[in-house]
Amino acid sequence: MIFSTPKSLVRLAAVAPAIVLLGSMLAPSASFAQTPEFVRVRGSIVGLDGSALTVKSRQGTDVTVKLAEDLRVSTVVKASISDIKPGVFIGTAAAPKDGASHAIEVLIFPEALRGAGEGDRPWDLTPNSTMTNGTIGSAVEGVDGPTVTVAYKGGERKVTIGPDTPVVTLGPADKSDIKPGTVVFLTARKQEDGSLSANSVTVGKNGVVPPM
Repeated sequence: MIFSTPKSLVRLAAVAPAIVLLGSMLAPSASFAQTPEFVRVRGSIVGLDGSALTVKSRQGTDVTVKLAEDLRVSTVVKASISDIKPGVFIGTAAAPKDGASHAIEVLIFPEALRGAGEGDRPWDLTPNSTMTNGTIGSAVEGVDGPTVTVAYKGGERKVTIGPDTPVVTLGPADKSDIKPGTVVFLTARKQEDGSLSANSVTVGKNGVVPPM
């Protein structure tokens, strides 16, 4: 069976370098896990001084990250629940509620990134949250929204997607989009001296912010 590609997933060639980085940031591999060596940074940009990016974190503290010279920048583009259909590869952060998993956000991957970060593992967006990357197998409508089966190698997770759940795909951006007030998401490497560095960032643009 062939499933059509949502219109919001076009122009892949223009964003491919940056989205490969984002795909790896959401991967379950040890290299990007939330460990003492790697830290996910979420917040609003305070400023950029040369290669030093300062972010006001969700916890209210300023975090400074040194950006690589070959920095890759991506953004997120609003998509729709109607784009989430059987055969589509997604990543979704979810939290437990009433014995079920409820989506906090959904990222629809372009076809070229099918398989990126495939699997199910703990996530740090909210307490007890998980990140599941996999292929939509089935969808059942319910009172709280559709419940989809996200299948990955070795298992599956059923996730309910509410009407207010942010649903996004990937889009192009560049360093000019790194400016004060912009919401940003990145995974930074902690150096031996305690400083942080990153070679890719995902920024909010046109009113859409990185929900992951």
